[in-house]
Amino acid sequence: MKKNYQENKQHIESGTKKLLQAIGDDPTRDGLLETPERVFKAYSEIFASTGETQFDNYKLFPTDQDADMVIVGDIPFYAMCEHHLLPFFGTVSVGYVPDGEIIGLSKIPRLVDWAARRPSVQENLTALICSEMQRIVHPKGIAVHVHSRHMCMEMRGINRPGTFTTTSLYKGDLKTDAFLRQEFMMKVSDK
Repeated sequence: MKKNYQENKQHIESGTKKLLQAIGDDPTRDGLLETPERVFKAYSEIFASTGETQFDNYKLFPTDQDADMVIVGDIPFYAMCEHHLLPFFGTVSVGYVPDGEIIGLSKIPRLVDWAARRPSVQENLTALICSEMQRIVHPKGIAVHVHSRHMCMEMRGINRPGTFTTTSLYKGDLKTDAFLRQEFMMKVSDK
């Protein structure tokens, strides 16, 4: 959403007014007068990574340590379902087995934020985080575990509040080594 700022602003504000009218409200009433501009500002933040194909905000460090696994767990995230444009949110845990390089720990939550700031589904969010970690760090193995709630299931459709969806993706050693995979899942669920 970074390109064509003024054009995007105009489209979103106009579309928001039309949406408010379509649902039977009056976009000129006091409580809604500034809503189109607020929606634009919110969407600019929520969808900030839309169209970006690579995460570039990282630094790698060489290591000669033979670490079994590095895990950053319970990273909160907020995303928007591409099917209903309703939020889904939860936590992401990322584990990887280094192969000569490590990524700065703070960059993993930044990667999660980057991946979540676009319309998506949880399965694709999981895969995007995994593939970017693979591309950046080239680890011996990687695991990504996402646990979240979906407003498209809770506030509409089946109306099931508190329902969680879990997705996991394993590559390399974490896919082929059942012990490593079990260790990752035990540490992720150990709270």
